[in-house]
Amino acid sequence: MASDTNTGYAILMREPNKMHDTKKHLPRFTQRGRIILTILLVVILLLASLLYSQRHQIYLLIRFWSVPAPQPVHITPVTLPPSTATPAQLTSADWTMYHENNARTGFVAGVPDPTHLTSLWKHPLDGAVYAEPLVVDGQVIVATENDTLYALNARTGQVQWHTSVGTPVPLSDLPCGDIDPLGITGTPVYDPQTGLVFAVAEIQGPAHVLVGVDVKTGHIKVRRLVDPPGMDPQTHQQRAALALSGGSVYIAFGGLYGDCGDYHGWVVASHTDGTGALLAYQVPTTREGGIWAPPGPVIDAQGNLYVAVGNGAATQGDWDHSDSILRLSPTLQLEDGFAPQSWQSDNASDADLGSMGPVLLPNGLIYADGKSGQGYVLRADHLGGIGGQIQTIALCSAYGGAAVSGQSLFIPCHDGLRQLQLEAGTHLVVGWHAPQQVTGSPVIGGQTVYSLDPGDGVLYALNAATGEVRATLSVGTASRFATPTLSQGSFFIGDGYRRCGNGLRIRYLEENSRTTEENARELINVGRCKRQRKQDARSFTRSAFGVDGATVSRNDSLDDRKTQAAATC
Repeated sequence: MASDTNTGYAILMREPNKMHDTKKHLPRFTQRGRIILTILLVVILLLASLLYSQRHQIYLLIRFWSVPAPQPVHITPVTLPPSTATPAQLTSADWTMYHENNARTGFVAGVPDPTHLTSLWKHPLDGAVYAEPLVVDGQVIVATENDTLYALNARTGQVQWHTSVGTPVPLSDLPCGDIDPLGITGTPVYDPQTGLVFAVAEIQGPAHVLVGVDVKTGHIKVRRLVDPPGMDPQTHQQRAALALSGGSVYIAFGGLYGDCGDYHGWVVASHTDGTGALLAYQVPTTREGGIWAPPGPVIDAQGNLYVAVGNGAATQGDWDHSDSILRLSPTLQLEDGFAPQSWQSDNASDADLGSMGPVLLPNGLIYADGKSGQGYVLRADHLGGIGGQIQTIALCSAYGGAAVSGQSLFIPCHDGLRQLQLEAGTHLVVGWHAPQQVTGSPVIGGQTVYSLDPGDGVLYALNAATGEVRATLSVGTASRFATPTLSQGSFFIGDGYRRCGNGLRIRYLEENSRTTEENARELINVGRCKRQRKQDARSFTRSAFGVDGATVSRNDSLDDRKTQAAATC
């Protein structure tokens, strides 16, 4: 009994100790739990922040694995039979390739300087237009993302013929990208030897097919697949303009917007008659290194090609020929190359040279610019390898194609068009700077530079010597790479902006004289158009297409012109 009592007593004595210990350790447990909880919350927030910052890449990864598997494409090749026909003669009114010639200068001499630009006609087509229109024998040749080629009468805008060359690829069938559907994106090229307009269409499968279309009838005379062995058509896009030299069409490839998949930069060559094996060059990087700048290959008098290459996978070790300017022979053999000393960090930060085509200059020079803000002067016959430039200029990030007239070149900078002047033979000096919204790839007519504000859809005519604004015209929102086509004092501009509907607005513009007061009132109208477009995109689309075919004559009163300007908003 005593033993039991003592035991009970002992237990009773210990129970308070247990209770006391619990109370004693509870605060320590709570403090530890709070620390753990805080750490977990920090980790969750960091993880959420990381996932949010990488949301685009995650989306692309999910989309990459969810797109349909590519299907093999079989087409019946069409080749051009031998012909003894006399080649067509070009005139000064013809604009047969991107920026008019193989050097991509975008310059036409003898064009009067405008004091007024007037919209004469426009025409809707079946898809968005990213390629620069061509002009051949009084016809405007236009390619659409619906895989259609059109010929329009340059004076009236009436359709002369149109040819569907395939079925475009919907964006849902691609692992990434920003054009829907994806059809003909690169600017075509006209060959006077064969009388054919050549274009590359992306067709369902997907695959890339080269077509040669008779410029007079629209009939397909050449057709062949141009995806070289080892290239995955689903991850490649043909954005660069086609080039023509020595009886061959040159086609450059890059990746889709978003840089998904294992794409590479390629240049492919096909005989203009569609016969023989393809020639091909692949940038020797493990991944990326796209050749996508809108001007495409630039070709010198000897037939050598110069291409701008985008960022590659390598960020250390040996140079993989990405972030570069490369020179290829007419048979697509690599002859020489240049890369900035910073090519590794450029690759890591997507600050490469691939966004603007090389610029051929007098005295055997080349100017290269891209996303990094640094411009480089190179020798064409000795590009210099890594860090081999003869001059470096802190200028701007540049996108698209430049224009050249004599010793002056004009660069499509992201913060406004800039002039560079070649002095002392090999030295470039920075000149004037256009308003920051004027970022479009320029062309030059006489002593005037023409460039777009693509966001607000305004064409600017600038004094080539001073940068002073000579005239403006509201033309409708265009893609960031849109560039005017110049023919006999008239301009043709394609619309690639999806908000404006699946259509093209081409405008035929001409010079006119008007007073300073009228210029000021026109600028007020342009501002009103900008505000209206921002307020109601759908209204803009309807009203823009609602006045198709309207003509503004030279003798319209100021009030009439104001009414027309408001209507085209």
